[in-house]
Amino acid sequence: MASLNSSSTFGHERCLFYFIFHFETKLSHGLRGFLYFLALAYCFVGLSAITDCFFRSMENVVKHSRAVEEIDPLTNTKVIKYEKVWNYTIADITLLAFGTSFPQISLATIDAIRNIGSLTAGGLGPGTLVGSAAFDLFPIHAVCVVVPKAGELKRISDIGVWLVELFWSFWAYIWLYIILKIWTPNVITLWEALLTVAQFGLLLIHAYAQDKRWPYVSLPMTRSERPEDWVPEEKIAPYRDGNKTRDNYSEVDEDRNSIIVDIFSIHSANTGFVYENVADTDIHESSSEQCRNDTIPQKDDLLSVWKMQFIDALTLESPESKKLNSKSLRVAKALWKLVLAPWRLLFAFVPPYQIANGWIAFIFSLVFISGIAYIVTKITDLISCVTGINAYIIALTALAAGTSWPDLVASKIAAERQITADSAIANITCSNSVNIYIGIGVPWLIDTLYNYIAYKKPLRIENAAGLSFSLLIFFATSVGCIGVLVFRRLTLGAELGGPRHWAWLTSFYLMLLWLVFVVLSSLQVSNII
Repeated sequence: MASLNSSSTFGHERCLFYFIFHFETKLSHGLRGFLYFLALAYCFVGLSAITDCFFRSMENVVKHSRAVEEIDPLTNTKVIKYEKVWNYTIADITLLAFGTSFPQISLATIDAIRNIGSLTAGGLGPGTLVGSAAFDLFPIHAVCVVVPKAGELKRISDIGVWLVELFWSFWAYIWLYIILKIWTPNVITLWEALLTVAQFGLLLIHAYAQDKRWPYVSLPMTRSERPEDWVPEEKIAPYRDGNKTRDNYSEVDEDRNSIIVDIFSIHSANTGFVYENVADTDIHESSSEQCRNDTIPQKDDLLSVWKMQFIDALTLESPESKKLNSKSLRVAKALWKLVLAPWRLLFAFVPPYQIANGWIAFIFSLVFISGIAYIVTKITDLISCVTGINAYIIALTALAAGTSWPDLVASKIAAERQITADSAIANITCSNSVNIYIGIGVPWLIDTLYNYIAYKKPLRIENAAGLSFSLLIFFATSVGCIGVLVFRRLTLGAELGGPRHWAWLTSFYLMLLWLVFVVLSSLQVSNII
């Protein structure tokens, strides 16, 4: 496999490494670069598809309830009550944010495993994670701001939890700069890696304390603005269940056998969290429709559901597509499904998410995500080899944007469906924290632990200067991003939505901040500035 710096000038040195077939080396570097970029884009489509399956399994994990026996103080009789197993603040940070960040975490971990035995860390993982943080903060906020309907305002209702998440998100990047440039310049010790991972636990404890309003450790902020139902009741299009047609409603349903739920937790003023049935028509048709079963089957029907996943994967035209009046649009949809058929067929092997409360599908999805991330690392090495583009620049831009696609999808759906902006914005801040504490901390822990045992030496960071510079630029531009959100809160009364021209102006400003980050970081790595 090509090393990250195996080619320094486009066309000046032939790249002798190949992806699948040896004859690839006989093609021109320009053609190979084009083909590898196409393969990289195709892998990102696969990541998006399997992430959808991951969300469905995660839903079932989170909504699982357990029976608890209590004594009624009035009648002195036993009462069975169902309680949610997961605290939803913890679930949002661990399952939701971890799930949307898993492509980046897998890529960074695989990069670290490939570098075991080397005293120098790979730059692919950290570059991707810092670039992903910038993509999360700027382009995803830019999309979420314009998603609500014209004039519709969506604000954060639980400012206390968001401030805790925001603090740990900012501190993560400050901490990264401290250990790279101040504490032990250009090297990472075992203790620094351990402290980085340990801070994820502190984030969980602090967020849980704020959610429960523990005295002395939580911010004295109430939840008076939180509506009882975050998603309004809404009649949606009918859906088909076999040969029957039923109506589905967007209404709160705490029945344990309820129809499919949204991927975001719905807060309730009385019971903490419940889940909401929402319209699947709001989700764009994707390459993983086999993961979207409209009803929860009985146990004896699970095999038939699994079989239907394979049938759906090979079906080019759905009943909904046949209803379209435009023949060209129907053909385009069928061709797109044909292109995605390999991914659809592969992910049909993921067991139905209704089995074992979703845990089996959850694990299978993680395995597939890790496999795609491994392929992405190989393709990235080849792109760097045949084009001479610095691998750090590729990680900072193309890899960061591609692996952050699940974050974009998650926040966009939350901004569209929910009455408040909590989930859309919290997903961004929590994902950025997970990127550092887990996405960088765990890979560095793997390499530093091996180096400490084998060589008694720390881990050297080859591109520490470029990474530190990117962190400074990210921190400076992130102040501008948070500043405009605060300004919108004070003037418009909400972070998302509002008058269309103001929403688009905010979106343009956030995209401009992202371009500033990418351009300045790339110029510094290229030794131009």
